[in-house]
Amino acid sequence: MENFNSANIADFKNVWVFCEQRQGELMPTTLELISEGRKLADELGVELCGILLGDKVEGLVPQLGAHGADKVYLCENPLLATYTTDAYTKVIVECVEQLKPEIMLFGASNIGRDLAPRCAARLHTGLCADCTHLDVDMPIYKDFLKKSSTLGDEKIDKMGTVMVQGEKHDVSRDLKMTRPAFGGHLMATIICPRFRPAMATVRPGVMKLSAYDEAKAASVKVERPAFSLADEDLKTRVREIVKETREMVDLTGADVVVSVGRGISKDVQKGIALAEELAEVLGGVVGGSRAAIDSGWLPADHQVGQTGKTVHPKMYFALGISGAIQHKAGMQDSENIIAVNKNAAAPIFEVADYGICDDLFKVVPMLIEAFKAAKD
Repeated sequence: MENFNSANIADFKNVWVFCEQRQGELMPTTLELISEGRKLADELGVELCGILLGDKVEGLVPQLGAHGADKVYLCENPLLATYTTDAYTKVIVECVEQLKPEIMLFGASNIGRDLAPRCAARLHTGLCADCTHLDVDMPIYKDFLKKSSTLGDEKIDKMGTVMVQGEKHDVSRDLKMTRPAFGGHLMATIICPRFRPAMATVRPGVMKLSAYDEAKAASVKVERPAFSLADEDLKTRVREIVKETREMVDLTGADVVVSVGRGISKDVQKGIALAEELAEVLGGVVGGSRAAIDSGWLPADHQVGQTGKTVHPKMYFALGISGAIQHKAGMQDSENIIAVNKNAAAPIFEVADYGICDDLFKVVPMLIEAFKAAKD
């Protein structure tokens, strides 16, 4: 579009969320992003808008409103019924060029990771991938840093500007996109000061889902932006969708997660067996720290932490986990955290509601018996 220039920052307004649906069903990450987008839009004093692509998907709009969307841009076409990179990119780019959002969020799903960079390249703007935390408001961002980083308070309090092309730039309205870096050993916050929209893909499960609001579901506005899409725009076609059936652990949906770490190393099989038994008694699932996954003790889909899954269960057991910052970032919002570790100085005790400083191979059997007795 001739009048679109991603460097004209003053032209851009509102927060958008790409509302991913598959076969007429919204993905859980979409509703998480709508909930998070509501917070960002409120910080900026703008509207939160969802953009929903598909065919005959208007029935999904109330769900988006119920979790915080003020407006949904609805793009319906038979060619959008099944995701293809060419079609979805073309439609989203045309809509962004017309309506100019200042922030656009995608879930870090297979579709989001394919679509977001293609859109960012065409719009000539920046994209931060696999984010785990988002902020706009500087006091809120500084509070986040004080709680989750090793930076000193004095250094954090002085934050507010950065040098961009030799000049000081006020970051108070920039989206602060935090993500793991250097293999998860560091956390980096990225901003996009020169172009809009600021774009991010967000890891599933890291944002809290807001409560369903019936009144907002009924009041959400629907607009149908103009776009062009024809058969010749598609270089590929989906002829058939074949779903693979594979049993995977549902860490993000579990009420109880029992995780193991390097502390089971003296008897890995017994350590995992104890964790599995404790999880079974409580109706939970088994997770693991990065050390447990990297050692090959558990499959990758069991990993909890910055480079794994972020969980918010009612009960989280950390067995033999020291509590590196990357692991704590993935579980510290759990309702109740029970830590078992022989090292009294282990960082996991800083976030634990209940801490037991002892050998997990002695403590866990006692916990199992106690919970069994309580159930009888």
